[in-house]
Amino acid sequence: MDTKVNVLSDSEHEIEINLGYDEIKEDIDKAYLEERKSISHPGFRKGNVPLSLVKKLYGEAIEYKASEKIANSKFWEVVEKENLKPISTPELSDLDFQIGEKLFFKIKYDVKPELELKNYTGLEIERPIFKLKEEDIQKEIDYVFKSNATFEDTDEVKDKDYKITVDLQRLDENNKPMGDQKSENLEIDLSDPNVHQQITENAMNKKVGDTVGFTFTDEHSHGEEKHVVDYIYSAEIKKIQKPVYPEATKEFIKKISKDKASSLDELREQIEKDFTDYYNSQSDKIYSSSLLDTIVKNNDFEPPKGYVENLHKRMVEMEKENAKRYNQPVNENVLSEQLKPKSVWNAKWQLILENLAEKENIKVEDSDIEEAVKTEAVKTGISVDKLIKFYKDSGRVEVLLEEKVIKFLKENNKLIEVDAEKKMKEQKAEKEKEDKK
Repeated sequence: MDTKVNVLSDSEHEIEINLGYDEIKEDIDKAYLEERKSISHPGFRKGNVPLSLVKKLYGEAIEYKASEKIANSKFWEVVEKENLKPISTPELSDLDFQIGEKLFFKIKYDVKPELELKNYTGLEIERPIFKLKEEDIQKEIDYVFKSNATFEDTDEVKDKDYKITVDLQRLDENNKPMGDQKSENLEIDLSDPNVHQQITENAMNKKVGDTVGFTFTDEHSHGEEKHVVDYIYSAEIKKIQKPVYPEATKEFIKKISKDKASSLDELREQIEKDFTDYYNSQSDKIYSSSLLDTIVKNNDFEPPKGYVENLHKRMVEMEKENAKRYNQPVNENVLSEQLKPKSVWNAKWQLILENLAEKENIKVEDSDIEEAVKTEAVKTGISVDKLIKFYKDSGRVEVLLEEKVIKFLKENNKLIEVDAEKKMKEQKAEKEKEDKK
């Protein structure tokens, strides 16, 4: 078997393999035996047609069909023997099979490009700091109590936490009822932010039997024509309900906090901790994302097409599985389009990651794997040895490598803390300025 590797580009190689017929004769004979199982012929039972007759009748078709399978098999033999590292699905680009003489073929495949990495250390990367406000904590406490409130009938609307039940009637421009546009016993939660502001405002201090009027304007376009329609409504109040909030007893606090607190002060502390943990988590995600995105931009390149396609297919399948798990509908074409930019970015980052790990000699040692599985072994009761094997067989080692590379990047770049609220205001002002240009 003669082999030759052609370097087509930094990320695409092609291998030529030339085999004498005697080198594939055994595979050809196996192909005949396999095909014979499904062949029938007058005078012979299916699978018992003599090989000589099979070769005479179908030999050329069988051998040509087998040649592609043999080419694929021989390619992977060479990959293992020569330690080639294709990162995408190989593509048969040329096949010359001459029965009784030779099998020659070419296969193209993507390889990991060697990148000249730059500007991945010494950077200044912003980490947004979300400041917790006392009003946020109080708002959460109010929400918890309101979500556990009951409602009782009353005669007058005192504030926006009330509910009203109305008969809703649309009116024409002369304030006359439009007979076919009435809804009865419609319940309205005045605290719902989606409720029209006029309804909430006009309902204040109203009593059962009173009416609440409101108007909203709908603007829409048909082609180049703009249509403006005023909708006028009158709502007769049939019922008013006021909230009755639960008492802040020890039992109630323990229930809503899942035994994390037993007093209002402790509940406030727990909510403050939850908010703080969440804000810190969001800050870390934004910082990490910004760090990696900056490094990808600093080392931008065209990733191998086949590698991107493989990643894209895997991402689409994962999203489809997630949707299936939660019984959510999926438009595969829309999903595919949405994931294309992400698959390109992921391909770039994965190849930068691998090149960076090699350049900085970052490796996952056995001790790293052992450390990672210790906690998991205690939780699951699975032995450390079995978990180590699972990590190596399931791709978890690649995850650990990425974690080590990201740790290296965080240690070698400068974190700049910025006020998230102030930053968002600056960005908004900048956008408004750009829009005016």
